[in-house]
Amino acid sequence: MQVPLYQAKAEFFRMLGHPVRIRVLELLQDGPMPVRDLLAEIDIEPSNLSQQLAVLRRSGIVVSTRDGATVTYALAGGDVAELLRAARRILTELLAGQSELLAELRQVDPRRQSGGVAGGEGIGGGGGAPGERGARTGHEAGIPGRRPVGG
Repeated sequence: MQVPLYQAKAEFFRMLGHPVRIRVLELLQDGPMPVRDLLAEIDIEPSNLSQQLAVLRRSGIVVSTRDGATVTYALAGGDVAELLRAARRILTELLAGQSELLAELRQVDPRRQSGGVAGGEGIGGGGGAPGERGARTGHEAGIPGRRPVGG
């Protein structure tokens, strides 16, 4: 029985779903690299890198060549680099939208300027300088069952 396309896509994205694998693919966009150079760039244990490279190799997304003791990896095709560029564009748009929302949230609400939390009191009540979180413990703030450590 054939796997549905959406399931094959999900398995493909699961295969990509590891930070080391993504980093390897990003590095290989610039061309083939020996394992020693990948290790220098990624800073993980050689055995861990080897496992992640094996996953990428089995999936067919990278290819390897051996020249004596040197093993070099390369992207199997240019589509992977295009996928990574598309991911970068999507993340850039998402994060830009979030920064716009954050800027909007940081704007002062005119209804709250005359008091309330606008002065910078943190969660849990007053205490501390403006902009700092309240330094009161749960017990001091009147939260039942919360006692200061050692008290």
